[in-house]
Amino acid sequence: MTRTLSIDIWSDVMCPWCIIGYKQLETALAGLEGEIAAEIRWRPFELNPDMPPEGEDQAEHVQRKYGRTPEQAAAGRAQMAEIAERVGYSFAYAGEGESPSGRMRNTFLAHKLLAHALRAHGPEAQTRLKLALFDAHFQQRRDVSDRAVLGEIFEAVGLPRHEAEIAFDDPVLAELVRAEQARAWDMNISGVPAMVVNGKFLIPGAQEPETYAAALRRVAVRLVAAAS
Repeated sequence: MTRTLSIDIWSDVMCPWCIIGYKQLETALAGLEGEIAAEIRWRPFELNPDMPPEGEDQAEHVQRKYGRTPEQAAAGRAQMAEIAERVGYSFAYAGEGESPSGRMRNTFLAHKLLAHALRAHGPEAQTRLKLALFDAHFQQRRDVSDRAVLGEIFEAVGLPRHEAEIAFDDPVLAELVRAEQARAWDMNISGVPAMVVNGKFLIPGAQEPETYAAALRRVAVRLVAAAS
């Protein structure tokens, strides 16, 4: 009998480790097929809530925020790209023409759209949107703080574009996003990705598939024991 667990993933679209962690979780769940399934919901976490509308050059941002030299920042990006390729995701530019430099963006509107997608269309639709946002940022270098860009992505994953326009200005969604970010801090989540299984078992950081699989099995065993 397959046991279905809920997994809430606190994440930001700007976070490369979040897509790496998700790909590792995906591998773990494939290996648990027939044993454990998951309903995945994405929760908001802004790595840079004060990011201005024009954004910031990605390399300069890393150097400024983390105090790294240009050489250290470049080496870190290369290592991260290698890890991503190994888990089945590419950070390479996939758009047309010469690759523009990556920029960090404000993601509050993206989080509002994700919250709306979950509330109105369910977890699967929300995951389609989240993955499309990762691709737009990392592979296509699109501005995922821009309303028009977000509306196009929302529509491209099969969701009604007019809903995006309404969601951008919905004060209830804004409060929901802020409340869910506050909930993360209440659970001592200070970095992402952070996965919370069945509302109380925290798995921090991007882990190897074996680590995710072992953690999910432990949760399933605890739930069986608690129910017996």
